[in-house]
This record gives sequence, C-alpha cells and structure tokens, in this order.
Amino acid sequence: MKELDYENIVTLYDVIHTENKLTLVFEFMDKDLKKYMETHGNNGCLDMKVVKLFMFQLLKGIMFCHDNLVLHRDLKPQNLLINNKGELKIGDFGLARAFGIPFNTFSNEVVTLWYRAPDVLLGSRAYTTSIDIWSAGCIFAEMCTGKPLFPGTANEDQLNKIFRLMGTPNERTWPGVSQHANYKSNWQIYVPQDLRLIIPNLDSMGLNLLTNLLQMRPEARITARQALQHPWFHEISNPNPLMPSLNDPFLLQQQQQQQQQQQQQ
Repeated sequence: MKELDYENIVTLYDVIHTENKLTLVFEFMDKDLKKYMETHGNNGCLDMKVVKLFMFQLLKGIMFCHDNLVLHRDLKPQNLLINNKGELKIGDFGLARAFGIPFNTFSNEVVTLWYRAPDVLLGSRAYTTSIDIWSAGCIFAEMCTGKPLFPGTANEDQLNKIFRLMGTPNERTWPGVSQHANYKSNWQIYVPQDLRLIIPNLDSMGLNLLTNLLQMRPEARITARQALQHPWFHEISNPNPLMPSLNDPFLLQQQQQQQQQQQQQ
C-alpha cells in the first residue's frame, strides 16, 4: 500500500509496530459506498451521473493497481470509501496480492461471494486482472439498482444466479469451461437475459460497458484501461469548463436540482 500512491486508492500514512500491536494509519474517509447508497440513494440506487463519476474513479483506481502488478481480489461496496468531496478511493487490501508474468497460481478462496467471478467460482486458480473487472461490473449494476446483482448464499447458488442472468456456459460459448474443477455437466440450461430488463434506468451505452465488464469468459472481459476509454465516459474524459468537478457528485446534484427548478419556473 505504501507503493500504491494514487488519488483513487486510500492513503496509508504510517505503520506503527509495537511488541503486541500493529497499527495502520490511513487517511480519513467519511463512509463506504454501501452506506453512501443507503443515505444518498433512492431505495439504494444512485443518480446516474453519480454512478458514472464513481465508476470512473473506481476504474482509475483498478487500472493503477493493475499497472503496478497488484490484484485487489476483494472489491465490493464496503471496500470503496467516499469522502465528503465525493472522491472514491479503494481500500482494504487484505486479500490483495502482487502478481508477475507469467501469472502465479493463486487461491480461489478470494473475493466476497456476491462479487466473485464465475471462473473463480468454477475453481480457477490461474486468474488474472479480470477477477477485479467482474467485481467492478457487479458494483456498477448495484449502484444502478440499489440491490446486489448476484446475491448467492453459497458457491453453487452463486453460480446458479449468474447462469440465470448471463446464460449457462458450454464449450461453444466458453472453450475450456468443462476443464474447471467445479464444472458440472448437468447444470440447468439458461439462456442469457436482456440486462435492460434488470437495469432499465441505464442507457444503451452504459449497458454496453456493463456487458463488457461482465463477460463470463475472463479473457473476454474489458480491461480497466479500455473501460476508461469507453464512450459512456466521454464527457468525463473530455471535460469542458461548464462541467462540474470530476470528484464532486454533490455539486453535480445541486446543479441538477437548480436546473430542474429553473425549468419548472
């Protein structure tokens, strides 16, 4: 964490090591994303402009981690911290690991169940940066709806919930899937569902980005760098003087309310 010095990663100021205790001193952040959605959301779902600003910051943090050969491996709303300026920063690197080329063989007992990628659920131990991208897609959908996208209760149930929405994989749609340790040939066959029915408030460009994040095959998932260049972020990556600060969704909400009041008048 000392090496991950970046605006969208929580800053570790100091490490105090005594005989019986290890104390980590981090910068202060007001709340996590889960609490933010509970207090600022409409039944948990956030204004789409705020979703866009938070996703942009999340992906920037992920890209910095991956550029510096770090997998976070536990991205979820509770581990994304928000301050009163509207800045989002990735925290809790307890499961994070450095990786090299070629990739090491990692544990598949990582990532909180609801945000765990299907390849990891299937038993893969050779995952890459795509493990964090799947989690980002789940968080994206949750900010839009106020509800977790795949709230499974156990490994098998989690896979079943993913298959119900994304379709049951086979060798045609995912070459090599049957080689995974937890693969079963008798899974119920589901066809992919239209994500617009699940997230009706997300526009077609946003749905396209979400689909690219939530690819079943890990190698088909978009990278954080590619995601940041997606057209859905065009007005953020190409800001103009009339646009509010990237890191200030609160100011953005105020401006939207003022515009609505003016239109009503």
